[in-house]
Amino acid sequence: MINWSAFKRIVATATFSGILAGLLLTAVQQLQIKPIISQAEVYEQATAAKISVSNNHGHDDTDHDHHSNVWQPADGAERTAFTALANISLAIGFGLFLTAAFSLRVNSKKKANDSPANYKADDWRAGLLWGLAGYVVFFVTPSLGLPPELPGAQSAPLHDRQLWWLLTVLMSATSLYLLVFVKQVGFKVLGLVLIVTPYIIGAPEPLMHAATALEELASTFIQATAIANALFWLSLGVLVSYFYKIFK
Repeated sequence: MINWSAFKRIVATATFSGILAGLLLTAVQQLQIKPIISQAEVYEQATAAKISVSNNHGHDDTDHDHHSNVWQPADGAERTAFTALANISLAIGFGLFLTAAFSLRVNSKKKANDSPANYKADDWRAGLLWGLAGYVVFFVTPSLGLPPELPGAQSAPLHDRQLWWLLTVLMSATSLYLLVFVKQVGFKVLGLVLIVTPYIIGAPEPLMHAATALEELASTFIQATAIANALFWLSLGVLVSYFYKIFK
């Protein structure tokens, strides 16, 4: 039987936490990441224009016109608003995962009759740890094989990247659970095996490797994205612990 009270608590916690964390991520992106992306887009557009000119002499421009007419948000307030909406939606989704895991852990502790002194569900420090776990699972481990990419960068086929990302997230989440919450040594060894398996398989590689001026921005972009995601996940964890206490 579904516990509707617990379900509503999880949804409310994830929603409020996701809205605030998504807005924070948007603000950090505007300050740190947007200028880097803008530089990359300038280069990408210049490169695309050169390719179009060189390839379309005497050819039909229908395909080029089709791509040029694809709708996208205008720079400025409209683009920022759509970015904020996307970040909030993503944050609420991640918040649901985080709150559900948080709730399961709290309830398991209660059933085990653990002392509240040993585990405080509403402690912001517990929220930080859960946020850190989310950061490791959803950003750090996938980024070791597939680092964040600038617009116009060479990349592997999307399907291959999505599949490897999903495999890495699932294995790292399972590994983290086994390493932290399971006491048996055998399961801890299994956790270590799981966390390195995606890298043994290997992340998908681009079909072509091309040296471009974007490489000069790539390192800065990766660092800025790592910082932004760290702030996002840690704040999401703290907010989840706070709102989970509020929505009793």
